[in-house]
Amino acid sequence: MLSIQPVSPLPEELTTDRLLLRRWRAADRAGFAAINADPAVMEFFPDVLSSAESDQTCDRIQQTFDAYGFGLWAVEVRSSHTFIGFVGLSVPHYETHFTPCLEIGWRLASDHWGQGLATEGAEAAMQFAERCLRAKEIVAMTATINVRSRRVMEKLDMERDPADDFDHPLVPPGHPVCPHVLYRRRFGGQH
Repeated sequence: MLSIQPVSPLPEELTTDRLLLRRWRAADRAGFAAINADPAVMEFFPDVLSSAESDQTCDRIQQTFDAYGFGLWAVEVRSSHTFIGFVGLSVPHYETHFTPCLEIGWRLASDHWGQGLATEGAEAAMQFAERCLRAKEIVAMTATINVRSRRVMEKLDMERDPADDFDHPLVPPGHPVCPHVLYRRRFGGQH
């Protein structure tokens, strides 16, 4: 059972100094398809996504919002109103030793990397999980070889126990990105 106790009503948007995390718009789909077709962005996934696969991902994100009232928010840079990807929360629909759980994730356009935007947006999502969902814990995962995302997880004060590492059930066995690391952050002083 997913351990959250949402407050009501949940905020529809989150803001940070530089970012707006908001619900998706139809106009975001083309930019998201371009992000998902970028080999640099998708380096630690089994493959880039076609436009149709990217749209299916958008549909799944919308279903999460419909089911839970939160999800992977579309991210735009506040100063330019530019859509740059997503940051937010999801509930994985596969079974492994740590599910059910609340997962934090991000995927930003590569030309916006190296500016601390993933960390900034993820910190806002973390605060939402703690304050608005009253979550006891949040997890993040990535391919073992994805040093950039692991660095973000560490900046978010997430901790890794090597005993939690796993082979991702949705990635073909033997694929270089199948081995995954799991990071956790417990709220309320729980460690």
